[in-house]
Amino acid sequence: MTDGEIIKGCIKGEAHCQRSLFNRYASSLLGVSQRYARNKEDAEDILQDAFVKIFKKIEQFKGDGSFEGWMRRIVVNTALKKYTVSRYTKEFSVDEIKENAMADVTDVPAFNHLGEKDLLALINNLPDGYRIIFNLYVIEGFQHDEIAEMLGIQPGTSRSQLVKARMLLQKEIIQLQKVAV
Repeated sequence: MTDGEIIKGCIKGEAHCQRSLFNRYASSLLGVSQRYARNKEDAEDILQDAFVKIFKKIEQFKGDGSFEGWMRRIVVNTALKKYTVSRYTKEFSVDEIKENAMADVTDVPAFNHLGEKDLLALINNLPDGYRIIFNLYVIEGFQHDEIAEMLGIQPGTSRSQLVKARMLLQKEIIQLQKVAV
C-alpha cells in the first residue's frame, strides 16, 4: 500500500490501514521520541500518545510536504508536552550530532572513539531543559526563534541553554578521556 492509500484508509478508520501506518513508521518515530524521553518507557508512552494524535488528526494532513515530517512534528510536540514548560525555563534549564554539537572537543581521543549509542546516552543524561533544546536545535534543525515559540521562552534562553548543554557534553567527553587514559 502507498502512503496515500494508508492515509485514506486511516481517515475512514480502517484498522488494517492504521496497523500498516504504525508498522511502517513506528521504529523511526520511536527514535525521535527516544531523543526527548528520559527512558525507554517514556519514549514508548510518547510514541503511543503521538500515534493517537496522528490517527485523530490524519485528515488534517493536506499533502504539503512530507507525511513522515508531519508525523515527526506531532511526535516532537507530544514529547514537549510531556514535560512542563516551566521545567524548560529553569536556568540549568551520529556523526552529524558530533559535527554540530561539540567542535571544541574533536581533538580529544575519547571523542573520536565515541559511538552513536554512547553519544546519545550522554545527550539523554542532560538535564531536561538542556536535552530538549539540544535535540530541537542540533538534531531536529529548529532555529532559536522557533524553539522559543514552541516552549514559551525567550530566544536568548534557548541560546544560553544550548551553550550550557554543549559545555556539559564537552565536560563529560573530557571526563571519559581521563577515565580511558
